Amino acid sequence: MTFYRRLPSPHLLLSSFFYHKDSAKPLSLLVAFSSSSSSQDSTIPTLNPASTPLLQNPLPDFSGPTSVDGNSPYGVIFKVCSLISQAYEDGDERLRSVQIDVSREEAVAIVDLLVEKEGSMVALSFFHWAIAHPEFRHFMRFYVTAACSLVGRGNLEKAQVVMRCMVKSFSEVGRLKEAVDMVFEMRNHGLPVCIQIMNWVLRMAVELGNTGYAEQLFDEMPVNGVSPDSCSFKTMICSYSREGRIVDVERLLGVMEDRGFCIDNVTCTLIVDAFCKRGYVNRMLGVFQKICNMGLSPNVINYTALIDGLCKRGSVKQAFQVLEEMVGRGMKPNVYTHTALISGLCKIGWTERAFRLFLKLVRSNSYKPNVHTYTAMIGGYCKESKLSRAEMLLTRMLEQGLVPNTNTYTTLIDGHCKEGNLDRAFELMDTMTREGFLPNICTYNVIINGLCKKGRIDEAYKLLRMGSRQGLQLDKFTYTILITEHCKRGQTTLALELFDQMVQDGCPPDIETYTTLIAASCRQKKMEDSEKLFEKCLELKLVPTKQTYTSMIGGYSRVGKSSSAFRVFEKMIQHGCVADSVTYGALISGFCKESRLEEARALYEGMLDKGLIPCEVTRLTLAFEYCKREKISIAMSVLERLERKHRTRTANILVRKLSSEGKVDIASLFLNKLLDEGCSADRITCVAFISACYANNRYSLASELSEKVSKGKFVSHAKGSTAIT
Repeated sequence: MTFYRRLPSPHLLLSSFFYHKDSAKPLSLLVAFSSSSSSQDSTIPTLNPASTPLLQNPLPDFSGPTSVDGNSPYGVIFKVCSLISQAYEDGDERLRSVQIDVSREEAVAIVDLLVEKEGSMVALSFFHWAIAHPEFRHFMRFYVTAACSLVGRGNLEKAQVVMRCMVKSFSEVGRLKEAVDMVFEMRNHGLPVCIQIMNWVLRMAVELGNTGYAEQLFDEMPVNGVSPDSCSFKTMICSYSREGRIVDVERLLGVMEDRGFCIDNVTCTLIVDAFCKRGYVNRMLGVFQKICNMGLSPNVINYTALIDGLCKRGSVKQAFQVLEEMVGRGMKPNVYTHTALISGLCKIGWTERAFRLFLKLVRSNSYKPNVHTYTAMIGGYCKESKLSRAEMLLTRMLEQGLVPNTNTYTTLIDGHCKEGNLDRAFELMDTMTREGFLPNICTYNVIINGLCKKGRIDEAYKLLRMGSRQGLQLDKFTYTILITEHCKRGQTTLALELFDQMVQDGCPPDIETYTTLIAASCRQKKMEDSEKLFEKCLELKLVPTKQTYTSMIGGYSRVGKSSSAFRVFEKMIQHGCVADSVTYGALISGFCKESRLEEARALYEGMLDKGLIPCEVTRLTLAFEYCKREKISIAMSVLERLERKHRTRTANILVRKLSSEGKVDIASLFLNKLLDEGCSADRITCVAFISACYANNRYSLASELSEKVSKGKFVSHAKGSTAIT
């Protein structure tokens, strides 16, 4: 059994049809090779002819008849060919409507005969008619026969069209690798693998979400005699951008730059979105400049995408710098550019400046605010609790003939819910329903969150049941809101039941959901439960946040396991998660409870070195623990590095605490130092100290304080600036 040295004549193909149809032999000799023949090796294989029945030639010597019986199978083939030829002459409309009843084997013979007798275009017209029908669309031998016949006519371009159709059709049913293997096998029959077909294959793999296979094909293109062009690179960059693989995007851009390739504006926008969504704003600016240096002339859409990304990350100042560059290049910002800037200004609390920009749009003759612009402005006023202005904008919007959408109503409803105006929130929900905008899950979430904050969780569940009857599907935010509320109430069992239901409903919990449950378990000192949840996070490759780590550290500190808490702290630092003053405070508290003061002090000094301000509890706890051990100089040094305001407040509280414990001598040292430095002791502190002096028969200390006051030392009111002498 050998490969074809030349392509068979149509008579041989017809004889093949009769040989398999009329003989007792099964058609298994001609079935398409299965997907199991697809290689998983590092390179695309060339198929072995002995194991590829599609390309075998088990044909007997046969010559066609001199006359054709119209009722014989052979006559049927010629009748269909004649019908196809006539339909082609009548035009595509006629061909699409033609009714042909042929088997798959007959279709194989027909397409080959049409190529031989009527030419490539007529054959392709039948080919496209056939693959529009399910019985032929995924029949591999039909594609192979059509391609081989076209190659025999020297029409490689049309043969490549057949291969592209095969790749597309088989990718639809999960058989992409099988089709690609056949593309490579066709090299042995005169059809080279060209860059166009490889780009088509890459595109199909990317559209299926199979980036790994696309990578394999892309990397092996030179091995298979094809050099990637700019289209190949753009396809892979688009795939990497959608998956957020920033490093791979930068790598391919570098290769493109070295080869003198340039990307298009659409790909540029995808890259900008990918970088900005993941917070790599500064790197994006550098990449954007590199793209421009490669030869791309950015358009308004590219600049708007960059401005929008910067604004969403809060980098509004940089966004306006990009706007200046855009205008400097002679481009005018459109309504979407302005909307992005307005949204960014509202995000950082500069609502009035956003409103001035909004008014500029209102007065413009070129662009007018659209629904998204109004929604962004309404959101800004809701964020600042200026709901009357937000309502005014809604009215103005309606007067301008703009129809608020679901997002507009949801934004306003959220503002009212956060202010506790649930009655108005429900009114707006009814209004949007009457206007034909069904509330979505986001709308329900903001109202449910508002009800939970008011403690009306039963009403929240009632609302959810009503939404469920209307086909509403709960999302991870819905579950997280309810889980958080149950955790606040100490109802951990109910929270865990909701968590299990969330998983069963196919709604994967995110790190915020896990953090809520971990924090609740830690507050109840159920560290085994929190450890299991934490490990599950890591198994799912969820990235613990600062709140996740801090909850674990606080939990271990509560149960007297400061060493375990410190191990979590070290892991937190190793993973690049920056600890804040709350994290340090929880760990310092744990060390102080176990009398590990030197370690607590080292952490305290470390956080000060990082510019973090210890909370009041942290600085007071550490200083008081040293005072209890009569290490007064160290206790004073704990306060010395604090700003004057924090040092004064901490010293006042420490004096009161020491006085209540009867340690008036130590309290006296801190009080005198406070007054000697020109700081104020508040009235409550002085009263507490003097009372403790009398209670412990230390009248002399009380007299010393009175003497200092008489000499002009100031004692202030606890909540005011007025001083007494």
